[in-house]
Amino acid sequence: MPIKVQSDLPAKEILENENIFVMDEYRALHQNIRSLQICILNLMPVKQDTELQLARVLSNTPLQIDVSFMKMNSHVSLNTPIHHLNRFYNTFDELKEKKFDGLIITGAPVEQISFDEVDYWPELCEIMEWTKTHVTSTLHICWGAQAGLYYHFGLKKVLLPQKIFGVYEHKVMNRKIPLVRGFDDNFMIPHSRHTTVLPKDIHNCPELTVLAESKEAGVLLSMTEGGKQIFVMGHPEYDRYTLHNEYMRDKNKGLPIQPPKNYYPEDDDTKKPALQWRSHSNNLYSNWLNYYVYQVTPYEL
Repeated sequence: MPIKVQSDLPAKEILENENIFVMDEYRALHQNIRSLQICILNLMPVKQDTELQLARVLSNTPLQIDVSFMKMNSHVSLNTPIHHLNRFYNTFDELKEKKFDGLIITGAPVEQISFDEVDYWPELCEIMEWTKTHVTSTLHICWGAQAGLYYHFGLKKVLLPQKIFGVYEHKVMNRKIPLVRGFDDNFMIPHSRHTTVLPKDIHNCPELTVLAESKEAGVLLSMTEGGKQIFVMGHPEYDRYTLHNEYMRDKNKGLPIQPPKNYYPEDDDTKKPALQWRSHSNNLYSNWLNYYVYQVTPYEL
């Protein structure tokens, strides 16, 4: 699938070197195709890493994707150069009159404080309410999933006694639903979080269907009927070294951190981590784009 991005987005050159078909604005303007309008609300601190990870997993269907990036009005990002934000990102105020086929709300490094204490929480609530009328399907990732479950259904997050950190096995719970079409019965996905939403609370919510769950990491995938809202508690978009970089960052700071589970061969952090989740990650995003965005979105937004 060609992804349409701004021609000078730093991720574009990396993707092209990985043999991923990336299209700039000039070429897209000369094609008579209605590309899917996908917006990414990027709440991660180093935004370029998340841009690249999500562009990879969005690139595996024949559909043409036009990617936009959203930033918060009410928060100043300190880990991404201001010129990058000004060049490639729009605020919610600048985008809220538009309609989108899909929206991705990423994770954020604020999970250990209450939602009400997050400086951009009121604005995020406004965005999540706006998605009900302006977005065909919204995909929530990690903290974004916890925030969505709390806002839409009142499900509270709880602090874990120990961080869920590593690559965990999950089981498909409801194979008839297209979001997990093509999945193996058991599959691996990375997690990295200090909080969770209790599985019993998700199972007991009548508006939600659980699609995949782990004995160790809890519910991974849940969604509302029709896929208007989809919640992904882990990080299927992570690349091979994301957990390694997080681990080494905390280890070098002297923080209490254990090596990621099921990640390094023989738990040796000097060895190359095994990439165990790429195919299911690609499958998840392809199924989302096909069955919950492309198949149900109107031609005229």
